[in-house]
Amino acid sequence: MLQGVKNIIFDLGGVIYAIDYQKTIDAFVALGIDDFENQYAKAGQSDVFDALETGKISKATFVKRIQKLLTKEVTEDQVVSAWNAMLLQFMPDALSCLEGLKDDYRIFLLSNTNEMHIAEIKARVGKEAFDAFSALFERLYLSHELGLRKPHAEVFEHILQEKNLKPEETLFIDDSIQHIEGAQSLGLKGHHLKDGERISQLLP
Repeated sequence: MLQGVKNIIFDLGGVIYAIDYQKTIDAFVALGIDDFENQYAKAGQSDVFDALETGKISKATFVKRIQKLLTKEVTEDQVVSAWNAMLLQFMPDALSCLEGLKDDYRIFLLSNTNEMHIAEIKARVGKEAFDAFSALFERLYLSHELGLRKPHAEVFEHILQEKNLKPEETLFIDDSIQHIEGAQSLGLKGHHLKDGERISQLLP
């Protein structure tokens, strides 16, 4: 897998940080959105979630739009808590794997994420631990800061051009097949991390 590879781009959720989408689905159902599973899924999202992940709407706007879907009054904190319910924890074996790779490869993070999830992760682990995590990578590319998200070619083109990376020397690892296909369309090598598979098992 690493033959000819000099650069590795990692996804965050499901690859380095454990997540459970069902927890957020269940939390929003409990708040009164019966069809939340249809509005948000791993493979595709409605416009409000895409807009949040590309920084086109703020946390406040997201909360208001979610509140309009509800049949009862809920607070901003309840909406944010439900949205963050999917977040579990960093995978210790993944962090150890990154530590072992960073001296031999240029490594990057590319995540479809949003200001609430990043703030919650930082709050849970603390500034020192999050800064240490960030230092494992040459750069973190977060969709809500970039205004770009996977699987669109533009986000991969941005990274390749900014960091002067050759696609054929770059491996992208993600747990969503459509994101892998987006990277491969530009000539990057890709590995779809399937359920139960860990990067610590794949990479030396």
